[in-house]
Formats: sequence, structure tokens, C-alpha cells
Amino acid sequence: MEKNVVDRNNVIQFGNGQQPMLFAHGYGCDQTMWRFITPEFENEYKIVLFDHTGSGNSDESAYDFEKYDSLDGYAQDVIELCEELKLSKVIFIGHSVSCMIGVLAAIQRPELFEKLILIGPSPRYINQAEYYGGFTKSDIEDMVETLESNYLGWSSHITPIITGHPEKPEYSDELHNSFCRMNPEIAKHFAKVTFLGDNREDLAKVSVPAQVIQSNPDVISRIEVGQYVHKHLQNSIYTEIKVPGHTPHLTNPEATIAAMRLFL
Repeated sequence: MEKNVVDRNNVIQFGNGQQPMLFAHGYGCDQTMWRFITPEFENEYKIVLFDHTGSGNSDESAYDFEKYDSLDGYAQDVIELCEELKLSKVIFIGHSVSCMIGVLAAIQRPELFEKLILIGPSPRYINQAEYYGGFTKSDIEDMVETLESNYLGWSSHITPIITGHPEKPEYSDELHNSFCRMNPEIAKHFAKVTFLGDNREDLAKVSVPAQVIQSNPDVISRIEVGQYVHKHLQNSIYTEIKVPGHTPHLTNPEATIAAMRLFL
């Protein structure tokens, strides 16, 4: 028997406000990554947390390799979640790959969303002609090959790079442990969908007001990429924070909250 979206995606709601803030985690993560951010907003908003299908405490048996062979499958889940919970005027907060998931959801159903907050977005990781994504095609192909053959080794190598705080191993340890909890086959598939995708043409279709929050430096989603996203979203602001790494909501929640407040 198929589970409803609340059970499938381990949806948790709390907070004293009426307007919903929907938090969508990045690749290899789960909803616990938002735990330093949500206390700031729970008195004003309704907080809605969930795990992408195949991640965290979601229903792994609901993972369909065909459905999730593009980010559209994840965007459908977000829309379904909003419909099931009867959410409106949603403030969507996405990290990393979830930024593009939010973009796709907002294109399909703009009336559901009031604002998009995109932390470390990248519409394409691979450089192409005039576009700088931060990685060559061979960089990404090598990475995919490595995670195919040695996912746990790859994750222990990549997580300190992602967090950008080698002096604080507790951050990379947490991220590594999160990666390790994923089913390796799902993790590999999600990685390929994430790092080989191209959502550049989708940006111009977004009508919902958006904010790009860009860490500096961030070796996963470079400054040039954040500026590109801002330039191609018709109604957006760009907020750069002097925080190293790709997970500022985990490593420097104060700076991330301050950036969000500028937009809210």
C-alpha cells in the first residue's frame, strides 16, 4: 500500500505562525541540517520539514529510479506535499540541489509560492562554452566513476570539502554520517542526477521573487554560479555571505539567518 506524502517524506510541522516556511535539504543530507535555522523563525511562521524520497527517514521503498531520474520527480513531491498539507504563500528555502527542485516546483505551480530562498544554488556544475559551472566534464565524470566504485571512500573525501571547515571535523563527520545512512544505490543515482543536470534554461521561467544566498568561498557552487543564477532569475536579489563552505546553515547559522532576514 502506497504511503501518503506525509509518511513517505517524513514530514514534520511545528511553529506558531500561519505562513509556511518549507525547508528542503541538499544532496546526502536530511531535515536535521536545518536545526540551527528553524528556532529563529518558528514563532512567526509554520515550519515544515521533510526528507526527500530516498534520504533521511523517508520511505526508501517509495524510491522509483525512473521517477527520480531527473529533478522533476522531486519537484512533484514538493507540489504534492503543498497540496496535501493545503499550504499557500509558501516561503521555500532550498539548499544546493533543492534550489533547482524549488525552481522547478515554482515554475509548475507559481501560485503556491510567495518567495524562494536559494542557498548555494547551481543550475549546472559543468563548464560549457561561456558558462562557468566550476567543474570540467572530466572532473564530474571522474567523480561519478569514483562514487560508483567506492561511495563510502568518496563521501569521506568530499565532505570536508563541502563544509569548508577542516579545522572543525565535527561538521564533516556529521555530513559523512548522513551520506553513509543513504542506500548507496540511491545515493549514486541522486548524485548523477544532481551533478550531470542542466537547469539553466529553467531560471528565466521563474516568476516568484527569489533570493540567492552565496557563501564565499564555496568550491561546490562558486560565486560566479550564484551570480549567474541571480542574473537569470527575473525577480531576485543576491546576498553574499563571508562564510567558507557549501553548508552555511550548518556551519554559520547566524550569518545565514541574517541573510534570510534581509529578504523576509
